[in-house]
Amino acid sequence: MPIRILPSNLVNQIAAGEVIERPSSVVKELVENAIDAGASSIEVTLVGGGKNLIIVSDDGKGMTKNELMLATERHATSKLPDDNLFNIKFLGFRGEALPSIASVSRMSIISRYQGSECAWKINIEGGKKSDPQPAAHTQGTRIEVRDLFYATPVRLKFLKADASETAQCVDILNRIALANPNVGFYLYADDKKKVNLPVCQGDLFDARLQRLSDVMGKTFSENSLLIKAEREDVKISGYVSLPTLNKANSLSQYLFVNNRPVRDKLLLGAIKGAYQDVLASNRYPMCALFFDVNPNNVDVNVHPTKAEVRFYDNALIRGLLVSSIRQALINGDKKTAHTLDLDQIIQDNIPDFSNRTETASLQEHQMPTAFQYSYSPRKTFTQNKLPELESIYSVKVESTDTHLTAFPQQETEGILGQAKAQFHNTYIISQTEDSIVIIDQHAAHERIVMEKLKDHLLKEKRPASQMLLIPEVVDLSGSEKVALLENVAELSKLGLEIEEFGSTAVLVREIPALLKNCEVETLIHDLAEEMTEWGKGFSLEKKMHLVCATLACHGSVRAGRALNIDEMNKLLRDMEQTEHSGQCNHGRPTYVKLSLNEIEKLFERR
Repeated sequence: MPIRILPSNLVNQIAAGEVIERPSSVVKELVENAIDAGASSIEVTLVGGGKNLIIVSDDGKGMTKNELMLATERHATSKLPDDNLFNIKFLGFRGEALPSIASVSRMSIISRYQGSECAWKINIEGGKKSDPQPAAHTQGTRIEVRDLFYATPVRLKFLKADASETAQCVDILNRIALANPNVGFYLYADDKKKVNLPVCQGDLFDARLQRLSDVMGKTFSENSLLIKAEREDVKISGYVSLPTLNKANSLSQYLFVNNRPVRDKLLLGAIKGAYQDVLASNRYPMCALFFDVNPNNVDVNVHPTKAEVRFYDNALIRGLLVSSIRQALINGDKKTAHTLDLDQIIQDNIPDFSNRTETASLQEHQMPTAFQYSYSPRKTFTQNKLPELESIYSVKVESTDTHLTAFPQQETEGILGQAKAQFHNTYIISQTEDSIVIIDQHAAHERIVMEKLKDHLLKEKRPASQMLLIPEVVDLSGSEKVALLENVAELSKLGLEIEEFGSTAVLVREIPALLKNCEVETLIHDLAEEMTEWGKGFSLEKKMHLVCATLACHGSVRAGRALNIDEMNKLLRDMEQTEHSGQCNHGRPTYVKLSLNEIEKLFERR
């Protein structure tokens, strides 16, 4: 067959295969065009998840009759005034979106240019345009896309259910909205409002935080840290969550380069690296980060969907991002995400204890702790005290007796207050001037031990070790033993001395002094399993923080261990002096603070 030029409608359908993957792709392209047109309000309507109908209306500057005819031609655009692909300051610039969408759907466009006497309308079906006709419309543009992929029915088979496609459209609109708090966004799906984001007021950072709260939830805005950094021609701003506020996937990580939503592996990897010491490897922080880069130093012309970018200096971007996040985490290292839902607690039904019948009918698990057993109103109210209860919880309060502990008496009181009690031999109750604090003793001590190990590594100083009176013999599988013995030198830097012992075991002679009470066999098994999972190609030096986390977990105060008051206070003071002490090595909170105001709300004293 001889070489020939493909017909224009087929060329457009091929281009549509790259640009238009699903209804959310249509929404993205049309909404970005509306933003480029200066719209302050954009409304999206979907029917059938966008497969049956997509309508995007805006109040932008609109198009003239001639512009309307050119808009649906391939590579026709108003966004490259100097024809420079390396100085792109608009979201769209290829001139492919409208002709690509029109080639696989039934499209109609009605637009009125600012100051014009009337609007103009055209229809395009399968790439064939009608002549423009006068129409009634306010300033701006309204685009209707019906029967998406009717011209390429094979593509329809790959689309998901209506609810799933709607969710994709909502997600892409939210991403665009985060970068444009000065624009109102609204989305309706099958007559139900799915997105309602009015224009945010205030300066950029206030408006951005308000929009983040609307999209990502109030919990994020209350438990996030401000990022603001600049180096050479690169600026990074935005917010990252505290490590204790995390997700099971990276879908809540929003990245923008020059206000363009992107999904970039370099940036996602840098975020993961910045949190490596404070978050478990299978958890992801929430964030919304905005990168302002000189357009000449970033290529957004990598892929037709413009979801990927390339930076001229990857090392600069990654280094600045990691350092700015770590600095923010250090500045907020004593904070922990506070997610206690007091309103829900207050709404819980509290029984009427003056009514014996109601009290008797309640199940034991529904009763507040202090009233778990039968209640006698006459006796308790006349004596003005709570009934005597059988001791069923391990609540312990000790007076200070310095000869019983190696810890000195703590006279000072820091931000975590003074310890008052330990219950369930796991949690410490502390009191400050205006709140009570509940501390998880194992999680808190785990962080303290890890930071000490990291400090020794940073200073290239071997931590103090303790020789075992009787060396521990630990049996391992062949692969685990090999993985462990290959890293004997690196483990020795942490005070862990291991040597080969027979064909299936290793001998542990020394352990870090910080881990003097740990179960050595369990520790070695866990380390060996981790190193086997990492495989032969890993560098232990790059994963030493994970080794430190494992060592710290085994060497910290365990849940269930009884502490006296001085030991509790020593733990609190150490927390106050330790970086990232608001969360353990796995990203879980080490303490929860309940203010006096919140407590009084619980008892309706306010």
